[in-house]
Amino acid sequence: MPTLALYRLLTAASAPGIDAFLRRRLARGKEDPVRLGERQGIAGLPRPEGPLVWLHGASLGEAAALLPLMARLRTERPALHLLLTTGTVSSARVLAERLPEGAVHQFVPVDTPAAARRFLEHWRPDLILWSESDLWPNLLAEADRLGVPRVLLNGRLSARSHRAWALARPLVTRMLGGFALALGQTEADAQRLADLGAPRTAQLGNLKQAAPAPEVDLPALAEAQAALGARPTWLFASTHPGEEEVAARVHRALKARHPDLLTLVVPRHAERAPALAEALSAQGLRVGRRSQGWPAADTEIWLGDTMGEMGLYLRLAPLVVMGKTFPESGSRLGGQNPLEPAMLERAVLWGPGMTNFAEIAQTMIAHGAARAVADADELTLALDIFLTHPEQARAQASAARRWAEGERAVLDRVLAALAPFLDPLAPPLPCLDEVPGAHP
Repeated sequence: MPTLALYRLLTAASAPGIDAFLRRRLARGKEDPVRLGERQGIAGLPRPEGPLVWLHGASLGEAAALLPLMARLRTERPALHLLLTTGTVSSARVLAERLPEGAVHQFVPVDTPAAARRFLEHWRPDLILWSESDLWPNLLAEADRLGVPRVLLNGRLSARSHRAWALARPLVTRMLGGFALALGQTEADAQRLADLGAPRTAQLGNLKQAAPAPEVDLPALAEAQAALGARPTWLFASTHPGEEEVAARVHRALKARHPDLLTLVVPRHAERAPALAEALSAQGLRVGRRSQGWPAADTEIWLGDTMGEMGLYLRLAPLVVMGKTFPESGSRLGGQNPLEPAMLERAVLWGPGMTNFAEIAQTMIAHGAARAVADADELTLALDIFLTHPEQARAQASAARRWAEGERAVLDRVLAALAPFLDPLAPPLPCLDEVPGAHP
């Protein structure tokens, strides 16, 4: 069984190969040439004076869920400095515009002993808050060496991942055992984390449910709405390979009853858009791309191939289907978080593969806030009903918004759980009504 000592030995020996790997990623545009040193643990910024909390999310989705927490920390404990790390160029680009004042972004270093040591000895965090399941043994071992306390936020561990991690139990137990507290997204996540060695777990909710609705550029939204007019529109969000064919099949089936239908498809990885446009056009469909302008009057499939505009796409379609959920597509299942369309009062649907968000999915369905379908044929039927009877779509959308609003208190619960770790670093500012003689 793999152990930490064996892992450290192997990753130290593989350092030259990791350098070559980074160069290949750089050539493909997956690394920032100006900031490549950060991936080797070479800091791109000086460490600020005073207490510093390091937060980590693998990519944009995980990091975005941390932004409301970071904003509250800066407001309530302004003496804290915040460092946020991610591993993708796209996340760095978006986060540069969304970080609160007093927070900085760096790329997470590759997980070699040398890079991890350089990173931690430069930043010397006073507390580490890691998100979901992006755990790296060398970084966590260096944190242990320096005695930095850490908390796992939004911990997510599916049944499949739990089985895989159990095969490396000595290494996983060593990593999880160093977390003073592990907060699972669901009760099942918390139980799996405890089984693998987290000494103290709890379930307080999903931080992604505390995030505000995705932002939108209002002039762009107005232009898009003018281009679409009153056309009936549905959105297939965050599609994975094969699901675009599902979208095309559904579109063709609905077209006879809804001749002005526009199908908006946003692939999870925007770089797939040129090939998708070519493949869909070869089927006789009229295809447009967001990067090339707004849809024309005869556009049938419109591909959302831009970064950071999901807020735009969600506002254009009252009906939203979550990607990575249809098995006949051949994609790996798991689903995408349905919270954002729910917050924006959309009627939300998904296929049978919503396994990564099973508890959220069950709760939404129980509240009448979403609908699951078995396959593309059932999706066609459900969309047809909503398009024919928009009052039914509006009723489900209203239920989705009410459900989403009821989940927003998770941030207060997480901050209360973090208070014992934060108070020694920077006590919170007193509330106005706690200050003698204070007036609003």
